[in-house]
Amino acid sequence: MPFSADDERFMRESLAFARIAYAEQEVPIGAVVVRDGHILGRGRNRRERLADPTHHAEIEAIREAAREGGTWRLDGAVLYATVEPCAMCAGAAVNARIARIVYGCADPKAGYCGTLGDVPRDARLNHRCAVEGGLLAQESAALLQQFFRAKRTG
Repeated sequence: MPFSADDERFMRESLAFARIAYAEQEVPIGAVVVRDGHILGRGRNRRERLADPTHHAEIEAIREAAREGGTWRLDGAVLYATVEPCAMCAGAAVNARIARIVYGCADPKAGYCGTLGDVPRDARLNHRCAVEGGLLAQESAALLQQFFRAKRTG
């Protein structure tokens, strides 16, 4: 199924947050949670700054969306992330009852939305999320490559 103009708009918002993370010398991943065309939560990686391994972009966006909505149940919401969510973030999306995950580039080392595993679509769980990858994948991957190249040479 092709991505919509709204999908692209919300992924671009996620990319804007990834760029903020990059400027803060964090791994440049951004995420937003959207329901009914409105952004409920935004996030970026802040593990280094906050010395907290759970401060992934997706977790931050889900936490903010739950606060905004006044409930942990984010039924009907879409999680947009610039990189394929890891096992922790995919699990959080399932637990929050996210309806759909849309991500940019695949993550061959930590992706758990189809690459290394598939938490959101595991039939053994009590909730499943639809998953679509590849939206603005080149932009997302280029930002990561630029970040890690700078880390190696700097």
